[in-house]
Parts: sequence; C-alpha cells; structure tokens
Amino acid sequence: MRDFWPSSGWHLLARDEAGRHRVTDAFLAAWLQRPELVPPEDACAAERALYGALLEQPRRPITPVALLAIRDPDARENWEVFTAFRDHLLAHPTLEDAYLAAFVEGTRLPALFFDQLVHALMRGILDGCADPFRLRAAECLFREQRAMVQEGAVLLADAATVEFHARTGGLGRIGALLREAGAPLRSVELEVLRPENAESYWERSERFDFVLDLTFARAGLDALCRVLEAWIAHMLGVATRIAPVQRIRDERWSWHVGLDAEANAILNELWEGREVEEERLARLLALFRLEFRDPSVVVPALRGKPVYLALAMDGRGRVRLKPQNLLVNLPLAEAG
Repeated sequence: MRDFWPSSGWHLLARDEAGRHRVTDAFLAAWLQRPELVPPEDACAAERALYGALLEQPRRPITPVALLAIRDPDARENWEVFTAFRDHLLAHPTLEDAYLAAFVEGTRLPALFFDQLVHALMRGILDGCADPFRLRAAECLFREQRAMVQEGAVLLADAATVEFHARTGGLGRIGALLREAGAPLRSVELEVLRPENAESYWERSERFDFVLDLTFARAGLDALCRVLEAWIAHMLGVATRIAPVQRIRDERWSWHVGLDAEANAILNELWEGREVEEERLARLLALFRLEFRDPSVVVPALRGKPVYLALAMDGRGRVRLKPQNLLVNLPLAEAG
C-alpha cells in the first residue's frame, strides 16, 4: 500500500479496536521538534531544562512555575499554548474525542493545532485509499486554499504553495534572493490534477502543489463529497449521502451548513429571503445536498429533509473549509 502525507504524524499514533486514534509519546515528542518550541542557542536555563525533561517524558506535568521561569516572553507564550494543547489531548481518550470536545467546549487554540489534528485524522480515515482525487480533496479540510474561477471552471490551489511561488518563482531560497536582487523570475503554473497525471500524486503528496478542479460534474467535486461523507462517518458514526447541486430549489428548505464562514453567511441570508448582491453570490464555489441514510438519527422535525451545504471563497479568493462545522451543526438527535 502506498504511503502519503508522512508529515501528518499519523504514523506515530496508535489505533484502538474501533479504529480511533490514541496519542502516543512519540506523537507528542514530534510536536516538540517544531521550530516554535526548540530552544535557540540563547535560551535561558529554565526553557532548556523544561525542553529536555519533556523530550524524556512528553506527558510530564508542566507547572505554571516552570512556565513563568522562562525569561523570553515569546517563548513563554509558545510554551503556554503548547501546554494547553497537550493537556487537552491527554484529557481525552482519543484524538477524535479531543477534536470534538474542543468545539463543544469552546477551547481556544490557534487554528494551526486543529489543522494538524485534522491532517492526522484524515490520514487515518483515508488509509488504504487509492484515489489521488480524494486525497487532494481532503487537503482542503486542513490547508487553506486559493480559488480561481476561469471560464466557468472552479479551481482550488494550496494557499501556502501559491504564496511560495509568488515569493520565489518556484525556485525556493534562490528565487527569493533573485527577487530581492530585482532579477526577473519565470512564472510557474501549478498543475491541475487530472487522470493522466494523478499517478504522480503519490510522490508529490507532501508538496501540496496540485490544483483541484471543483467544477460541477467533474471528478474533484465528487471526490470532495466522498471525503466529507467519510469524515462524518468516522467522527460521528453517521452515514450520509452527499451530492453536488447547481442551485437550491426547495420550498421546504429547512437546514443548511456553511462549510466556511462566508458560505454560512450567504446561506443564512438566502434562507431568510434577503437580497444577496451578485458579487457575493459569485463567491459560492459549490453547493451540496446531504441526506442521512438512517433518518432516525435526525431530530424528528427534520427527518426526511435534506441538509444543504455550501463552500465559498472570501473577498480575497481564499477558501477556509471548517470541517468542524459538519460535526457540530448537523441536526442530529441526541443519543439515548
């Protein structure tokens, strides 16, 4: 079986009999290798001592006194954030439980931490997947995208990759130096993922440099539907059918979920019957119809009715899909 996304950290997790993920010391130790936490040469003795102790025992309690002893305020803040994140993970039996609890309880942590959790979880959910289109679509759940609408085609490119090429012309540090020196750089066009080049995804999975075509009736949009179904099934144990639609024509429209903040705002306004400017409507990139395979899991008033989903870009063309919206905003009946 071919591997992908080694940077997800999934390989360092353990799995229980239900296929859910348990935090290991190796997973926590990998977080300690992040540049925000590795002490620089001029780090104080307290920071070095804390770092060394955690390398040996990643679950070791981190006391407020140990944090206050760190002289550099930026380093102290980094350690405070990491401590909150680590302790949140250790307070729950699985990564899935920790992720869900963070949004139910309103845990405040930088988006980076949640993105990394989704990265690891999606790697496990898609383990054994042989479809590069689904893997590329899944990147949208943990990496910000840039949207381009060209001649009716909806294209998504990884935002960090686009920005890297904009800075360096695709030539890395050399490109950055050339740009600083005022030298012209060749333009770089990212490849759109297609059946004829999809096989190369496996060797490029860590580059995040394929463009995803989300145009209606094309493979990329179908792949995103299957990924969203898999996410809901794994995290909530609920089976769904998700299909793209071109517009919402439903007099019984009763429930919707925006997959991002912009889409949620637009759907709210449409549902309320308010006029939405054409410029904002054009930001909608995809619409979906979600149905529950077992209607009994839904609150009684909404059984048999679909849930509409939408994905949109903001005014700068950025797409920030929030997978947590599908976990906390569906009209599910309470268990028991």
